[in-house]
Amino acid sequence: QVQLVESGGGVVQTGGSLRLSCAASGRTFSTYPMGWFRPAPGKSREFVAAISPSCVSTYYADSVKSRFTISRDNVKNTVYLQMNNLKPEDTAVYYCAARSGPSTAKSPVDYNCWGQGTQVTVSS
Repeated sequence: QVQLVESGGGVVQTGGSLRLSCAASGRTFSTYPMGWFRPAPGKSREFVAAISPSCVSTYYADSVKSRFTISRDNVKNTVYLQMNNLKPEDTAVYYCAARSGPSTAKSPVDYNCWGQGTQVTVSS
């Protein structure tokens, strides 16, 4: 079981940038597909971005495509979410998650381990 700790949240003005980090414990981090999620109206958690274990594949929600970039460093056991051109509607608690399966997924039910979340607030 991997343990996840997010950091990097904060308050930023519209159009600003933040980089979230998610540090993972355990020696098997490099085998886990990783994802970022946030709460949304009517949903427990909304998919934001995901990355395959080898970094070959990345996926994004339409609402963040071209503004957010997911990446990972398997030596540092860390996954990142670079968020640019932030909008007030991006305000949320952001959670990173690890999936103990071979393929990347977009549904929160497919992820097994979750961090505690980090708050992002975008002021208008």
